[in-house]
Amino acid sequence: MSVSVVIPCYRSARTLPTLVARLMPVLRDLSVRHEVILVVDGSPDDTWETAVELAHRFVGVRAIHLSRNYGQHNALVAGIREAGCEVVVTMDDDLQHPPEQIPLLLATLEGDRLDLVYGVPHSEEHGFLRNVASQLVKAGMAGGLGIRTARTISAFRAFRTCLRDGFEGLSGPHASIDVALSWSTTKVGSVRVHMIERAQGRSNYTPRLLVRHALNMLLGYSATPLRMASWLGFLTGVFGLLLGGTVLWRFAAGDTTVAGFTTIASMVALFSSAQLISIGVLGEYVGRIHGSGMGRPTYVVRERAGSPALRPFDGPSVPAGTRAGSASGEQ
Repeated sequence: MSVSVVIPCYRSARTLPTLVARLMPVLRDLSVRHEVILVVDGSPDDTWETAVELAHRFVGVRAIHLSRNYGQHNALVAGIREAGCEVVVTMDDDLQHPPEQIPLLLATLEGDRLDLVYGVPHSEEHGFLRNVASQLVKAGMAGGLGIRTARTISAFRAFRTCLRDGFEGLSGPHASIDVALSWSTTKVGSVRVHMIERAQGRSNYTPRLLVRHALNMLLGYSATPLRMASWLGFLTGVFGLLLGGTVLWRFAAGDTTVAGFTTIASMVALFSSAQLISIGVLGEYVGRIHGSGMGRPTYVVRERAGSPALRPFDGPSVPAGTRAGSASGEQ
């Protein structure tokens, strides 16, 4: 088994050196061919310079610089497509995912003959609002997208590289790795891992961004909102018929006169609301079709730095000055 570790990087200049320094001995101890791919997602600080320095310092570390900030999942797509080993491991850049837990992921993947394994924390490491938003996103993926294993999804995952063939044609700005992986396999498992609190700074995934990500997944990978709009129209129609029948029955029975302005205004507002909601849902889909038609890219690579994957028994990682094969340049 050979391993490619893909790490999307954003505002992580301070954590990357420690992360890579801890990661390389773990990969060497596995005695397999391995590489580390640092995908800098248009970070405004000096994360790219730090990634290039690490790529020059360690054999088997590569750095990819995206031309702007595309988002975590788009950066992951870029790194996964660059991976040259049999298994891909993805993890965050903030040291919340301890590199020492990677062998546990790989052992579960190989021992249970699975295609995809998620590392699930023993306890949630985020705040209350973030945890609630995360659970809502996973519930939406389970219900709206039909992903049965959605509640075990995490950013700490290991999967067989061949799964990327299932989303080779993935394009556009709204990428979701977990949805794309669900297209390729149902052999999915999970394992409990120890995770720690973020070492520095704070997460870029606020509750608002998590909700936005959930909407992107539902509108980009599912027709469920369209079906919900149809059901909304059906239910409001039934309600309107019942309300109209009640008014006519009471008028025929002499209990009341024809309903006046209040009843009519309420019915108009009700039906108008249903229509506007349905039009809004349709508009979201049309907007995404329009965006895809414009050819918006999933990502654009500005430059690369680093060396090929490190074979087992190549020896310890050494400074770039003692080896050949390191390169950096425009794509």
